[in-house]
Amino acid sequence: MKGMNRHFSKKTFKQPANMKKSSSSSVIREMQIKTTRRYCLMPVRMPIIKKSGNNRCYRGCGEIGMLLHCWWKCKLVQPFWKTVQRYLKELELEIPFDPAIPLLGIYPKDYKSCYYKDTGTHMFIAALFTIAKTWNQPYCPSMIDWIKKMWHIYIMEYYASIKKNEFMSFAGTWMKLATIILSKLTQEQKTKHHMFSFISGN
Repeated sequence: MKGMNRHFSKKTFKQPANMKKSSSSSVIREMQIKTTRRYCLMPVRMPIIKKSGNNRCYRGCGEIGMLLHCWWKCKLVQPFWKTVQRYLKELELEIPFDPAIPLLGIYPKDYKSCYYKDTGTHMFIAALFTIAKTWNQPYCPSMIDWIKKMWHIYIMEYYASIKKNEFMSFAGTWMKLATIILSKLTQEQKTKHHMFSFISGN
């Protein structure tokens, strides 16, 4: 794939990793992914529609670049991804800082932990959605918007797990992440956005 300096076989793309069942709320996850992909194509479509030939970053950083740049390399996006990486380290998830993982859902072959992979995937879906919403804005995506999107997924996952009697799986995926998210917020922010743990009750 151009920009990532790597080759992917047809087998790799047979079923995108982000679409594999690792979530009770598969409908919500599919909606998130489709919406993200729709935004993903906008930076490429706009120059064609306007017949401008302008392939500079739509965030206004001044660099030339399309998909990989807009999603990963842009200097206005990199601080956001580094914040995501810090959360992963707090969760003790040894996930490499590699665009193939959040953008394509392709984890290293030796990464075996299902629960941790599910946790990382939820974080990446929320991150992509947050970046997508501000694809043409000249600022770094907001951490609080990312947290709110993760919490939206968390709530949907909770009710789906209750309906399908899969609460233990839900708790394994979300317990540590929910604790870290809540620790980063002030009481005022928790109250404003109605954020409390469905697992511990705090």
